Amino acid sequence: MNDARTVKLAFYKTVPVMAGYLVLGAGFGILLRNAGYGVLWAAAMSGFIYAGSLQYVGIGLIAGGASVLTTAVTTIMVNARHLFYSISMIDQYKDLGKYKPYTIFTLTDETYSLLCDGKIPDGAEPDLYRFLVSFFDHCYWVTGSIIGSLIGAVLPFSTAGIEFSMTALFVASFTEQWITSEDHVPAVTGLLCTALCLVAFGRDRFLIPAMVFITLVMTLLRGRERGEA
Repeated sequence: MNDARTVKLAFYKTVPVMAGYLVLGAGFGILLRNAGYGVLWAAAMSGFIYAGSLQYVGIGLIAGGASVLTTAVTTIMVNARHLFYSISMIDQYKDLGKYKPYTIFTLTDETYSLLCDGKIPDGAEPDLYRFLVSFFDHCYWVTGSIIGSLIGAVLPFSTAGIEFSMTALFVASFTEQWITSEDHVPAVTGLLCTALCLVAFGRDRFLIPAMVFITLVMTLLRGRERGEA
């Protein structure tokens, strides 16, 4: 296997995420700067927390002096979706060896969307490829956060609506998956389950029930497919 080719293929795969993460990371850096926290805070939060939506929420927690308990509960609520979709990556990640801790830490929604199909380009070393996709995405987010913090220090910005940028990236990732995948059952299942839970539980409490519902439905569908096979 050619390591140089693997690097090239992983980079090409992550270009769409780079375009989104540089902008979204910059939005986070600007918001954090406006809250009174500088570039070191932006770099540290993006480097060690690396959870886009949680980092946006975290600005309010830090600025508002939230307690440790409040912060912990909020973190679990915001990031609970990772517990569900990461289950589908167990087979891919179980034999990653030295790359495993880092790839588990850096499994974001967007990185998941790039790797979840399990397809490795021809000529790429599988373990290194998965690591590099995760690494490049991480670098884009940290870089965007730093750029945003630096820009926010010298240019005045209205931050109204910036938080919606995360939703925009999720929609873009969903669209890309829909276009490239022939099996739309998981996507339709996710949309229907989410819509039902939104109506049933309201917009402030629908996320966790939706994740549980989606997991149960997909587990049942997967069991049926295995039984038919």
